[in-house]
Amino acid sequence: MLKTMLAATLALPLPLWAGELPDPLTNADFPPPDMAEVRLGQLLFFDPILSGNRNIACATCHHPRFATGDGVSLGLGEGGTGLGPDRRADPANLPEQRIPRNAPPLFNLGARQVTALFADGRIEVDPARPGGLRTPLEDEMVTGFANLLSAQTMFPVLSPDEMAGHYQENEVSKLVRQGRLTGPDGAWGAIAARVAAVPSYARDFRAVYPEIAAGRPVGFTDISNAIAAFMAFEWRADDSPFDRILRGDGDLPPAAARGLSLFFGKAGCGTCHSGPLLSDMGFHAMGQPQIGPGKAERFENHQKDVGRMRVTGRAEDAHAFRTPPLRNVVETGPWGHAGAYSDLRRFVVAHLDPKAALASYAPEAILPRLPGARPDFTLMDDPGARAEIAATVRAGPVMLSEEELDDLMAFLASLTDPASLDGRLGIPETVPSGLPLDR
Repeated sequence: MLKTMLAATLALPLPLWAGELPDPLTNADFPPPDMAEVRLGQLLFFDPILSGNRNIACATCHHPRFATGDGVSLGLGEGGTGLGPDRRADPANLPEQRIPRNAPPLFNLGARQVTALFADGRIEVDPARPGGLRTPLEDEMVTGFANLLSAQTMFPVLSPDEMAGHYQENEVSKLVRQGRLTGPDGAWGAIAARVAAVPSYARDFRAVYPEIAAGRPVGFTDISNAIAAFMAFEWRADDSPFDRILRGDGDLPPAAARGLSLFFGKAGCGTCHSGPLLSDMGFHAMGQPQIGPGKAERFENHQKDVGRMRVTGRAEDAHAFRTPPLRNVVETGPWGHAGAYSDLRRFVVAHLDPKAALASYAPEAILPRLPGARPDFTLMDDPGARAEIAATVRAGPVMLSEEELDDLMAFLASLTDPASLDGRLGIPETVPSGLPLDR
């Protein structure tokens, strides 16, 4: 019956319809917002005080102007100046390397269906572990996180390339280099003490968290909990035309309706892009080009990024990356774990025939100039490296006509939620630290 009703709603003949749509997102899928906590998180998200050199905020790489990304394939963190595609390397303090992966969008990351974060899922729900989370810190991980999103927030501040700063530049970067991360004398503690020393922040934390009002010091988990509350509220995206279809109170233009049928049918997209978020939260090797510095430890000398395998150590996880949710996907380029595609249609075509796309890939990434960096396309210039990535692909080719591609792109456009793109609170006029904001 549901299949028949949906086909009628979409004005599609039943033979074109491959299955049932996912359930709609509802309030039950998101944490109820505490607006005082949300507003505190808004200030912290845009405040550079969290970075070692007080020059980079969460918003620097996840900015509303660029659909919660930074508009480039691989960004510049510490050592960069400016915002988005205009960000440049500071000649007086050059970045050591590009950020190894594309800045992911933040839409719907507070939803209960999100069980893994980062492209390799290195932070994920794991009921068997203390606190219910698996993270790179393993047994050193502190407790006190409100949710998975809060735990994710704690890690960019520890990255020398992202927010901590180069070695020996500041007290945070020094603690990171020494491996002193947790506890009041670690990097997180230093940042928390810095924030708590700002009278306005100290007052707001006491107002939001009763334990702090009762005398407990501000911890970095409190900072991350507030930021997570803001992100979950600000970028909840569940009012696109597609969402209204799921709720039964709208319809799609004919091309988008045909594209929906292709997405969940012939094109096979819905196999992995399933559920209310259009993500199975799984990891799949789709032959994505590897560009930039790759994910390597400082003592390693390669530019590979083997994705999920870095977390699990399993060969079968090589070059597999998390299925991203798709709300606002037409706005969140460049696309791919390394931002190798600056055109969404070409990215979609690549997913339909990953091996052929990898073999014919020509550079189209958006990369701010970084003097002294290793060549960004080293692996793509190596036939053996391309073959190694291609060998992990399991998806077979799917042939679509240009007209069918037009329809599929029309459906992807129907995943756009203007309210979430605009934001609900937006960029604050000022932040309590008095530091300049990225606008």
